[in-house]
Amino acid sequence: MSDPYVFSPPLQPPSPNGINPWRLSVAPMMDWTDRHCRYFHRLLSRHALLYSEMVTTGALIHGDVERHLRLNAEEHPVALQLGGSEPADLAHCAKLGEQWGYDEININCGCPSERVQRGAFGACLMAEPQLVADCVKAMVDAVSVPVTVKHRIGIDKGESYEFVRDFVGQVSEAGAKVFIVHARNAWLKGLSPKENREVPPLRYELVHRLKREFPCLTIAINGGISTGEQIAEQLAQVDGVMVGREAYHNPWALASWDSDFFGAQASALSRESVEAQMVAYMEREAAANGTHWYAIARHMLGLRHGQPGARRWRQVWSDHKLKGLPAAAVMAQAAIKM
Repeated sequence: MSDPYVFSPPLQPPSPNGINPWRLSVAPMMDWTDRHCRYFHRLLSRHALLYSEMVTTGALIHGDVERHLRLNAEEHPVALQLGGSEPADLAHCAKLGEQWGYDEININCGCPSERVQRGAFGACLMAEPQLVADCVKAMVDAVSVPVTVKHRIGIDKGESYEFVRDFVGQVSEAGAKVFIVHARNAWLKGLSPKENREVPPLRYELVHRLKREFPCLTIAINGGISTGEQIAEQLAQVDGVMVGREAYHNPWALASWDSDFFGAQASALSRESVEAQMVAYMEREAAANGTHWYAIARHMLGLRHGQPGARRWRQVWSDHKLKGLPAAAVMAQAAIKM
């Protein structure tokens, strides 16, 4: 990627005169926010903070580290989200993440899936704030990049503000200064992960209250936020906004983030130029790593969301019958369908 895209130094907590790197971010999403997706999102926004999929400590300790941690230089600023509950393991994996170039290490205390619960991490960790504090302290001692926490406002059907307040207070004393708060409870039983993103009510006011009570911490909010108007409304109350599935399904929205929320000049990007840059990336990946364009194209299928001809364009890029063609030829066919 060439200018004007710039690579950021390691993230630092926001200063009064600097840009807050957590002001806008794209959430970690399993099976979606891999390095190809993050490359695509970086074409659309120079400043948004991008998160990896959650990587478990077991996958790094016992699996293929390069497969899980490889990233493109163009992705910065980029954060690694870890799943685990053993302080020593998390410290080891945080160090690996720093060595591979990630700008931030984030611990997952928000995922409610049963598989994650069986591993004794994710949202169920909120019931053990001292353990989370021990994990954070171990990681803070192991790395020089920020260690952050992503969590819910509560677990199951408890609605006590004091629960999340005490969690944040105790964990912050261990060295975490940035908390990304999904403004829903996590119901550990009876709901699927999808239902956990929809059924528990959003209670933004609890996250706003956290910011008022902990003014020296960076508090970012997540959950149900999709439009620019909603982002601006939340930024009046907290330090940052994390956007999840809307960023994946309607990625062109990211193209206005830099000018709307980071004070940059309006982007001169077009959907066509982004598609062409992605084809160049596909060709580079095929030559360097043997990656088929089909594995990359799935992440950009929302590029023309809401545009005339978008459905036909998506059909071309997702047509398995065209997998034998080079990416440039598929782009040419997709253009004909527009």
